[in-house]
Amino acid sequence: MKRARKRVLVTGGAGFLGSHLCERLLAEGEEVICLDNFFTGSRDNIRHLLPHPHFEVIRHDVTQPIQLEVDEIYNLACPASPVHYQHNPVQTVRTSVHGAINLLDLAKRLGARILQASTSEVYGDPTLHPQPESYRGSVNPIGIRACYDEGKRCAETLFFDYHRQDGVSIRVARIFNTYGPRMHPNDGRVVSNFVVQALRGQPITLYGDGRQTRSFCYVDDLVEGLVRLMRAPEGVTGPVNLGNPAEFTIAALAEEVARQTGSRAGVQHRPLPQDDPMQRCPDIGQARLLLGWQPHVPLEQGLRRTIAYFADLLGVEPLRLVEGGGSSRAAAR
Repeated sequence: MKRARKRVLVTGGAGFLGSHLCERLLAEGEEVICLDNFFTGSRDNIRHLLPHPHFEVIRHDVTQPIQLEVDEIYNLACPASPVHYQHNPVQTVRTSVHGAINLLDLAKRLGARILQASTSEVYGDPTLHPQPESYRGSVNPIGIRACYDEGKRCAETLFFDYHRQDGVSIRVARIFNTYGPRMHPNDGRVVSNFVVQALRGQPITLYGDGRQTRSFCYVDDLVEGLVRLMRAPEGVTGPVNLGNPAEFTIAALAEEVARQTGSRAGVQHRPLPQDDPMQRCPDIGQARLLLGWQPHVPLEQGLRRTIAYFADLLGVEPLRLVEGGGSSRAAAR
């Protein structure tokens, strides 16, 4: 018997992650409502989805209540890069906290399942490595990143209190560094920063000595994890880490970006920003056990796709790797 089409609400659906998630859900036959205030989201990210008969876009801010009829809710609404969430830190907290309350109230009224896109930032500058979900974090509650870190931590609190108090069916994903096409070129995140600088022939900016580490998960892998978590059996609430456990130094990432773009502009060093964590790497044992999930796209391959996207976006003649690991300009089109 054919499963009835679900109505799925994706808040932040015009953003980097949200647009890929909307695309995936539509491909699987769901009816998707994309809700976004377009502060960091872009209509360009979802323009190719607009003609789809089962896709709807609503301009709305989650800090204000909304009444809809849906079966599932993915809450991805919040600026996720420092340059954006520090632009208006009070509004960032409102988005995480008031937004969570409004969407949890909606899920409670509808009996809908709701997934919170939380973040590895809840671990702060970790003293335990890699970070399992049981680790409670080392966060500065009054630092310049706290509007995002503590906002997301409070959102997790609300999700579990609504679950315990009102029986709301929840899922909480702690998302680690994710990259891929449709990242904002000026969002201040390390992958987009490096790629845009390299394509423009500018030196790559390294904060500190570049020995700080991150894990990089390609967006398609991350979306697969979100969907699996939403569809996991009742009782699998999370939080569940979603990220790539392969760890790279920031300096190594810069070298790979330079190699793939053919950049010879070198690097420039700047001081490390306040509260910037030195290590960030997920323990994904729970995701493997509960969801049968792990990432599959290696960094080299994911970067190649991401560089091609940004080259097209910036109108730069793309560079490509050739056999043997060198680089050359792509044939003129």
